[in-house]
Amino acid sequence: MKLSEAWLREWVNPELSTDELVAQLTMAGLEVDGIEAVAGRFDGVVVGEILSVEPHPDADKLRICQVAGNPEGVCQVVCGAPNARAGIKVPFALVGAQLPGDFKIKKAKLRGVESFGMLCAQTELEAGDDDDGLWELPLDAPVGQDLQTYLQLQDCIIEVDLTPNRSDCLSIKGLAREVAVLNRGTVTAPAIEPASVTATDTFPIALNAPEACSRYVGRVIRNIDVTQPSPVWLQEKLRRAGVRSIDAVVDVTNYVLLELGQPMHAFDLAKLKGGINVRMAQEGEQLVLLDDQELSLTSDTLVIADDARPLALAGVMGGKDSGVSNVTENIFLESAFFSPLAIAGRARNYGLHTDSSHRFERGVDYELQVEAMERATALLLEIVGGQAGPLIEVKDEEHLPQAPQVALRRERIASTLGLQIADEEVEAMLLGLGLTLIDRTADGWVFKVPSYRFDLTLEVDLLEELARIYGYNRLPKRSLAAPIAVPPQPERELGLPALRRHLVARGFEEAITYSFLEPELNRQFDPDQQPVTLKNPISADMAAMRTSLLPGLVKTLQHNLNRQQERVRLFESGLRFVLSGDELTQEPMLAGLIYGSRQPEGWANSQDNVDFYDIKGDLEGLLALTGATDKFRFEAAEHPALHPGQCAALYRDDQLAGYLGAVHPQLQQALDIPQSIYVFEVTQWALRDARVPVFQPLSRHPVIRRDLALLLKRDTAVSQVLEGVKNNAGEHLVDLKVFDLYMGKGIDPQRKSVALGLTFQHPSRTLAEDEINAAVDRIVQHLQAEFEATLR
Repeated sequence: MKLSEAWLREWVNPELSTDELVAQLTMAGLEVDGIEAVAGRFDGVVVGEILSVEPHPDADKLRICQVAGNPEGVCQVVCGAPNARAGIKVPFALVGAQLPGDFKIKKAKLRGVESFGMLCAQTELEAGDDDDGLWELPLDAPVGQDLQTYLQLQDCIIEVDLTPNRSDCLSIKGLAREVAVLNRGTVTAPAIEPASVTATDTFPIALNAPEACSRYVGRVIRNIDVTQPSPVWLQEKLRRAGVRSIDAVVDVTNYVLLELGQPMHAFDLAKLKGGINVRMAQEGEQLVLLDDQELSLTSDTLVIADDARPLALAGVMGGKDSGVSNVTENIFLESAFFSPLAIAGRARNYGLHTDSSHRFERGVDYELQVEAMERATALLLEIVGGQAGPLIEVKDEEHLPQAPQVALRRERIASTLGLQIADEEVEAMLLGLGLTLIDRTADGWVFKVPSYRFDLTLEVDLLEELARIYGYNRLPKRSLAAPIAVPPQPERELGLPALRRHLVARGFEEAITYSFLEPELNRQFDPDQQPVTLKNPISADMAAMRTSLLPGLVKTLQHNLNRQQERVRLFESGLRFVLSGDELTQEPMLAGLIYGSRQPEGWANSQDNVDFYDIKGDLEGLLALTGATDKFRFEAAEHPALHPGQCAALYRDDQLAGYLGAVHPQLQQALDIPQSIYVFEVTQWALRDARVPVFQPLSRHPVIRRDLALLLKRDTAVSQVLEGVKNNAGEHLVDLKVFDLYMGKGIDPQRKSVALGLTFQHPSRTLAEDEINAAVDRIVQHLQAEFEATLR
């Protein structure tokens, strides 16, 4: 929220500099994001009035203006602004004036005509964004007065970044209350008296959704003059808060929102039919908003309607058809309390975010509506005139929030904050925040929470308030003394940090992606699993909980490819969310992705691209960390997101643990990725259970190796062959590897040649030739019987 420092100091003016005030707010939990001057540094600029305008004899776009405002008399100024005309008042930089950017005004000749000064736009004074022409000042601006004095430009704009629980500070009134209690000062609020009622007009109001709107205040004001401009002080306060001046009626409602924190809206009374009906929308009802956006409403949306149609999106924005226009004469002014739960998320569902929704979503003071109505009425009568009708208030006591009472114990102050605070100081701080003292007890107090503090419900909340106001930087610093039990770390459990370190050592970078993603992207990777959808998503492309980590990694790959990163190796550990019936399972997963060249670019490195066996090798490296590689096996498989010929399933003890392979070519093409992507995704439980290392002495006796070249059917899985070899080789087989695979000329086209290397060794003696031959014979016989294998 942006606010004018000068406006804040009208309410409370501590003896602090701007920097000190900003530091104090930040230390109190109201973080200041930035400070900026209202205008650039300049001098010698006064309020000028253009008396006459003549065309320049030698330039079509230039005009010769006679301008009043210089103490020495009327000056001739050559100006090229399209809105330069007689009768308007504008900033007039005299000869010798210094403008922002160290620009000094001098007497000059423009196309042969002398010019004594300069007429200025907002941007030239760094006092706004309007550069379409001269900055037109109010017609009652005093000619010749210093512009900075007239507009009070010796001011700063303070931008405060409030946490969602501090909606009470989304106004000058709320911030002034905080500054006052921090400095033990008092708030000087404007006197708000009931408006003088000079008309008898009322308007029917019905609350047909009292759980969403439990108080609605309205008033009819007749015979207003909308053409009257807002006074310059009001326009300036709005501008410094980042709000554009529109017309007097809208400006007043925006002013009350900024001053008191109560959003308001004005309807053109002539456009209303019957009465006001606060109700839930009917499914599919249409409403055109003030910004011309046409909405198709859902049944969970609260609307302000009349007897014929919806008029406004409650707590968000008014409708165009019932809005105030330049011909409006009579208005119906509203000020309501909407439940935060009824408004939260509704604006975002329609792609909107307004100052009103920002406040109602967080909570607006439910006792502020009448005060805001009287304040707005008084301002409107002063600016646009008219006759105000009686105040109309409709409320549902049953659904209005009830102010809680919270007990605070002295001993909790000492134990939580680590210091003793005098009773008088505790009461001064909490009463200054607006709490009401209900009772003093033997061990503390009972306070009633004010209607604007939705965040105070527990004793710990009051303790936090005391810490804020007392000063976090003043709290004593003490070392904590507590017994710390070091939990045992089972050696059989392989921690996630070890898996991360291994992948980083293999050249992977860790990615952290969102747990929610676009439903369509999730469907592309996991069409068989229905994701959990969010009722109140951050955006439409983050509306579903992920059922796989792969979509996030592939999106990260796209992000890198768009930034000319052609070699990518990523991994992520995190949860996937799987819905089984009505039960949601959150399963820890580990996923990896490789793309591009196998090795980094270099004169000694090949530029071959990665393939299936690269990702398989990376995953096998992780499996090796468990020390239980014999418990894992790979099998050819199918997965909807992976290439049907380059996909494998990983099993641990016959339980599916994950998949690896190349992303399906159709999916790769749909994602507009030029080369093959290789991925794996496994459950973390399969990698966590490790085998404890056991010492085994090295044999001093020689190893004996036998090589077998086998002819097998092409569809025979080599993993099954290796399993058969291990089961029949005996206990002295210490190593088994595939060192050659051949398919092609010289062998049956329906078969493949697989070469195995078998290494035997005995721990305490040298193996005899007969023992080796017997083992090899058993292996060959088994392979012939089981796989129809033959020796080459």
